[in-house]
Amino acid sequence: MALSRALAVKLLRLAEGELLPASMLQYPLVNELVSEGIIADRRHGRTRSLLSVPMPAALHSFILNRFGIADLGAYAALLAAEEVSRAALTRHASNSKVKRVKVFKGFLVNSYQPIKALLDGNEIIIDPPAGTFQFIHNYERFVPDAGIVIVNVENSENFSAIAKQKHMFSGITPLFVSRYPQNGSGDLLRWLRGISNPYLHFGDFDFAGINIYLNEYKKVLGSRATFFIPDDIENLIKAYGNPDLYDRQKVMSGQSDIDQQELLDLVELLHRYRRGLEQEVLIWE
Repeated sequence: MALSRALAVKLLRLAEGELLPASMLQYPLVNELVSEGIIADRRHGRTRSLLSVPMPAALHSFILNRFGIADLGAYAALLAAEEVSRAALTRHASNSKVKRVKVFKGFLVNSYQPIKALLDGNEIIIDPPAGTFQFIHNYERFVPDAGIVIVNVENSENFSAIAKQKHMFSGITPLFVSRYPQNGSGDLLRWLRGISNPYLHFGDFDFAGINIYLNEYKKVLGSRATFFIPDDIENLIKAYGNPDLYDRQKVMSGQSDIDQQELLDLVELLHRYRRGLEQEVLIWE
């Protein structure tokens, strides 16, 4: 599947910081990018939806991995020409047929405090400067200290601003990992299966978030896995909950394999207030 010029231009606008109505981006690829957390869906009222890209680097990495396109702007400009040769397209994509490739293996990590780990048997410190992350490529040889809790952050905006949420994790020493990049690689889950650290899933407080936790992680990690729920979740749902999330997802609400009482209580709150809560509201400015 090639990337059309129309979609390339719109993705470029998002990467440059614009907000675009979801009605302008009705493409299967955009749906995939939303599900990956690369494009954020912000709803205004009950009908209007605006899309944004919190982490432009993640979008560019996805486009490079999927289409081999290193420069969206140059690619879109090239397609605007009246005649485009296969050779010219080749210079802006991985090959003339634009096939999907996997460039990197591994996953992103973040922390607001120094975290000790071993990489290839050597001690390293995870302590990225503000505004940056670290990418673990040789994850098979990456072993955090046993007391570290692995916190898997579902949405890219929360992962980017994790220092603004540290008040919620005062009782543990967390290492934050990101669900992106996924791209079908499964590297993060393979790594999680190979270590013994406790796992805490930090996602949206809605049925979609609960399903991601149960179906992607809990069923594999078992008793090591728990779902993070803030102490004041009921007040947060009442104040900031979105009825649209509940209405769109209530068909997913049937769960029979929840063994965490706090998660059962969360499901009850979702039904009581008929609202879902996106985790971005937990970012304190």
